[in-house]
Amino acid sequence: MVNAEPLTRSRWSQARWLVLAPHPDDETLGAGALIAHSAANDRLGGIVFLTDGTGSHPPGTPRIATSRRKEASHAIGRITADAIPKIWMGWRDAHPYLTDSKAFARDADRLAAFIRWLRIDAIAVSDHSEAHCDHVAAYRLAEAASRRARRPVSLFAYHVWSDPPPFARRIVTPAMPVGRRRHALLAHRSQMSPVLGDGFRLPREKLRMPAWDILTLRKDRR
Repeated sequence: MVNAEPLTRSRWSQARWLVLAPHPDDETLGAGALIAHSAANDRLGGIVFLTDGTGSHPPGTPRIATSRRKEASHAIGRITADAIPKIWMGWRDAHPYLTDSKAFARDADRLAAFIRWLRIDAIAVSDHSEAHCDHVAAYRLAEAASRRARRPVSLFAYHVWSDPPPFARRIVTPAMPVGRRRHALLAHRSQMSPVLGDGFRLPREKLRMPAWDILTLRKDRR
């Protein structure tokens, strides 16, 4: 495991978290252990989904957005029994707003309002080093919203398709049962099976997830 400070012994041990996922399933792949731990300790403010997930299947695939929203809710329910607020930003897959656009500014303000309302202290989001444009856009939106939130918010990155950088400050969550995270990922049936026809399939090796999450500190606003 990458050398990292235990979350429970860090100054974020009592932080109230917001998890931002670029697509439904990234919440489980990248932050499932954080969700489990923070929800169990009443420290999870909410989970935000950037896109509607429709880009995983060919245009015209019926019910894909509705199905992926239900799958995400089922996955979260398998991670924690607590009722967690879920926020859907509704961006199109692979069509992120430019950071200098009015649409981006509008949604950064919207997310900043959620941060204030939910009393968020720390955000976990996909890293800007990841290859997919939606993962980078999620990071940029979280970064902009944290600046606009008018409260001190630390920004952490989780890693779905990238490795934690070697020289950054990192924290590691408590372990969760690996079987529970795998069970949660299998709730994303559209990503794991042909239930909705031809489309994206998560590589089978993604089922071999660690019991913990490594979070890289990117911005520290005290």
